[in-house]
Amino acid sequence: MTNKPTTIWGYGEDNLANVRSTCLYVATKLGDFLEDIVIVGGLVPSLLVDRGEVIWGMEAHAGTLDIDIGLALAILDEERYRSLGERLKEAGFAPDTNENGNPTHQRWKSDFGQSVAIDFLIPPTGKGDIPGRLKHILPNFAAFVIPGLHMAFCDRQKVALQGHTPSGEEAQREVWVCGPGAFTVLKALAFENRGSNKDAYDMAYVWRGLGVERTAECLGLFLGDPYVQQALRVIRDNFSTHDSIGPRRTAEFLTEGTDDEIQADTVGLATSLLTLLSRDE
Repeated sequence: MTNKPTTIWGYGEDNLANVRSTCLYVATKLGDFLEDIVIVGGLVPSLLVDRGEVIWGMEAHAGTLDIDIGLALAILDEERYRSLGERLKEAGFAPDTNENGNPTHQRWKSDFGQSVAIDFLIPPTGKGDIPGRLKHILPNFAAFVIPGLHMAFCDRQKVALQGHTPSGEEAQREVWVCGPGAFTVLKALAFENRGSNKDAYDMAYVWRGLGVERTAECLGLFLGDPYVQQALRVIRDNFSTHDSIGPRRTAEFLTEGTDDEIQADTVGLATSLLTLLSRDE
């Protein structure tokens, strides 16, 4: 996956609007696949949290620059993936290229307007699948192997997208979006691996916007899952004190430095979540 901006100033409302528009367009082209795909990653907070919420003085989530789409194992069938790839090509998408000019079959981009990339993700399917590595499903189609992604197909909710596609068409579609419990697991595991400012911010934003009670309720469905326990350990180790890296990097994302109020808020959210879940164990 590409490097992401480390502060809020690398994102913006225009970028988010472009991503949402592209997501809506993709939904109009993949109607018969929509039950087997789920939106995960940086687009999730802006879809789950009411845009009227005011968080740390912000009226909306910082946004994202791309779309992460989780693929269900139920469509791990060569013909369905071939059909998915063909449909994307017909819609004007093609595999992106890396810095060496080679195609990246897990990351597709459109050939129209302000191109938005789509990263495809899949849960591990066997012992040979290495987390964070690619699984080549077809010669020209691949997906990142993401531990814990299976939860996004259990903890998910439908969200209506309405507006204009990149070509100006008016449209409305409902898409499945990763719920707050599964989102917390996926972001915590990602934070453990890459320590991203944006991952810390995204988690804290969802906790505050939806409430730690709702997040804990969703997580409670999976408490026996080892990935949930790993995620809770990551939160406990990295978000429990004022100067631990989770609160510090949340503040850094928003201010380019430290901020006592943001750090205290983040610690309070994390510890409240852990306390609620400890009661359920």
